[in-house]
Amino acid sequence: MTTPRPRIAVVGTGGTIAGSSAAADGHHYEAGVFSVDDLTAAVPGLEAVADIVTTTVSSVDSVEMDLGRRVALARALAEILTGSDPAADDEGRRRRSALASLGRVDGVVVTHGTDTMEESAYLLHLVLDTDIPVVLTGAMRPADDPGADGPANLLDAVRVAADPAARGLGVLVVFGGLVHGARDVVKRAASTLDAFSSLHGPLGEIVAGRVHVHAASRRVRGTFPVADLPGTLPRVEMLATHPEQSSLIGRAVVESRPAGLVHVGSGGGNVCAAGITALDEARAAGLAVVRASRTGAGVVGRGDAIDDDAHDWVAAGDLPPGKARVLLALALTRTTDTAELQRVFDTH
Repeated sequence: MTTPRPRIAVVGTGGTIAGSSAAADGHHYEAGVFSVDDLTAAVPGLEAVADIVTTTVSSVDSVEMDLGRRVALARALAEILTGSDPAADDEGRRRRSALASLGRVDGVVVTHGTDTMEESAYLLHLVLDTDIPVVLTGAMRPADDPGADGPANLLDAVRVAADPAARGLGVLVVFGGLVHGARDVVKRAASTLDAFSSLHGPLGEIVAGRVHVHAASRRVRGTFPVADLPGTLPRVEMLATHPEQSSLIGRAVVESRPAGLVHVGSGGGNVCAAGITALDEARAAGLAVVRASRTGAGVVGRGDAIDDDAHDWVAAGDLPPGKARVLLALALTRTTDTAELQRVFDTH
């Protein structure tokens, strides 16, 4: 008796992997030009790895991938994974959408732009509660570039999504032959093909077409179910400060009435005197305030560089600012209490 091949859904969202140099108008390339069917057709040997079904959720440059688009992507993936729309009423669930009609899948691959892939992966990791592998991948070079890296990355991503070893690891990013966990992955390079690394090392790698998983993700996942999310997430802004900064900048942020603020600090999330004033004013106005570091590695510990208790702020731990913004927006759907927000940052 032959074992059926895994069935993998490839979901397009645009990005460089679907980009075209030929379509560019005045710059290097245009993102999101090629369809997801074009991308899968360009991968030699893909049909030998899995049965592929495709769909498109968006077609954008990932710098435009805001929280609303990310939540919409999460809802679409939940529908693919479960066969029902988590936001639909009973009648909508009975109707089943085109996404649900893709049928049973053993894994999902999302093609995504690299600039904000880490933030999308982390949000998906926090809102999708499934053991079925969900893998993001992309490319540093557009699809019609002679040295395009998208086909190899897409092939590796499908291999990982189809491999039983990837089950239960949460959302993954596969890039340059490495398997990264969504929480720890960061884009470290602006132009080279090995653009991604992980704060604590990759979870695995793909060698000679085989998937090798080294370790499992340590942090919790799926604790903000996409079905429970409001239509719009609370708005969270980011603010970097310096000693000569005008007080008008911080006040303008506060007056725009966000729910939270992530400070992009130097070193271990340090804050200059002008920044302390701005953050204290934000906190006094009711904003949740989180300290993060611009360095890209290391820990912003509670009370290490600043007395967070005295200011009623939250320390981001080892989350970079962009991911801290994602987690704070989700956490604020549950609580505005500083101690509880700190617990969320300590455990996610």
